[in-house]
Amino acid sequence: MNQNPTVFSSTVRIFDLSLGQMLWSRRSVFLGLLLGGPVVLALVLRIVTTLYASGISINGAQPPGATIFGMMVWLLYIRFIVPVLGVFYGTALIADEVDDKTITYLFTRPIPRSAVLLGKYLAYLVCTVLLVLPSVMLVFFLVVPTGGSSVAVAFPSLLADFAMLIVGLASYGAVFAVVGTRLKRPLVVGLVYAFGWEPAVLLFPGYLKRLTVAYYLQALVTHEMPQDSAVSMVLQLFHEVPTVPTSLLSLAAIIAVTLWSAGRAVEQREYVLEQ
Repeated sequence: MNQNPTVFSSTVRIFDLSLGQMLWSRRSVFLGLLLGGPVVLALVLRIVTTLYASGISINGAQPPGATIFGMMVWLLYIRFIVPVLGVFYGTALIADEVDDKTITYLFTRPIPRSAVLLGKYLAYLVCTVLLVLPSVMLVFFLVVPTGGSSVAVAFPSLLADFAMLIVGLASYGAVFAVVGTRLKRPLVVGLVYAFGWEPAVLLFPGYLKRLTVAYYLQALVTHEMPQDSAVSMVLQLFHEVPTVPTSLLSLAAIIAVTLWSAGRAVEQREYVLEQ
């Protein structure tokens, strides 16, 4: 008599099925083009600094390439691209199956429903990492050599950025997986959370900021910004940060709790497809 597959084996099967679909989906093509934006910007900066000796200046001084790279990681990837990827993929993990009317085919198989969510979440994480990390690496090698910065000296910070971005993708994906399984119009709710509620609560004192991913993720940023620049003034608004161990533990707890909650929602919800 055949035993029902375990959660682990079912998760692996769903992951294998979903990864190829995500990598070649229209969503990935669109977001891949989005990730090309920082690369184009970095290429323009490299051309400018090559053709003009003065290059890009802040308050009359040319900043090191590592500093410019840090600004781009903070403002483009952490504050925009990572949340966008989390919203567009995380909210769609189950919602896409419902919209395509394929959810019942997955749930009629003898596998735990939570394994469907977990397998698709892991596929999302691998897919977004494969999209983000090449973009960051290209930006690094285009920008860091400008302003007299050494690639070899700055390379360890690139590895730290990779780890930070993976943690951010995992955290936002898990949070928006809950939104996608429990709320109607998950994409709208996710965008409001990421680009409305999170930035707003970070500006004010109080405990609400501790309910955001951005509050803990900013503690993992290792780049120092020019202290007298306009960018530095903006970043001062977000300067109240927890310690790195606290942030890592909090983000791990966020991922665990939100994935558990999303899994419970999938297990308990009745999916009735409209004809």
